[in-house]
Amino acid sequence: MVRPAVFFDRDGTLMEEVHYCSDPSTVRLYPGVPEALARLQAAGFLNIIITNQSGIGRGIITPEQYEAVHAELLRQIGPPGLVTATYYCPDHPSVPSTRRKPAPGMVLEAAQDHSIDLSRSWFVGDKAADIACGKAAGTRTILVQTGYGQQETASTPDFLAKDVVAAVEIILENWDANR
Repeated sequence: MVRPAVFFDRDGTLMEEVHYCSDPSTVRLYPGVPEALARLQAAGFLNIIITNQSGIGRGIITPEQYEAVHAELLRQIGPPGLVTATYYCPDHPSVPSTRRKPAPGMVLEAAQDHSIDLSRSWFVGDKAADIACGKAAGTRTILVQTGYGQQETASTPDFLAKDVVAAVEIILENWDANR
């Protein structure tokens, strides 16, 4: 069965932006995120996190620190299974990569792994790289005005939203389940 998904950036989108977040105690989920993800799941969407983690490639954080932060994020989100999968790219920005956003590699990998119909899917993020990634993968895009989104002027998303909760409203209002 081919299903739609919503791809989410992590830092500045689902949780407050913390420069190279390495400490689980600094993870602060934005209000309403668990409920918003639950609404999407109930509507038939897969929720997938797509995140660049260049702090690993830069030697600023370890893979273990990334995993600890991610585990805390998932704990705060709530019920297991609300997030279908997470894909992260540890590459340094100077390393050519097909996975590092804005390249669509992680989204394409997720689409293959989970039988996702990208034409019925969405990408939600706070940076131009998120919007470019979603567009390159063939999804609709929403720029949230959290994290770096308030200053973002270099992208042309399909929609703008105050936060993830508002983005989910846009998705549910503009989605045709029969498409």
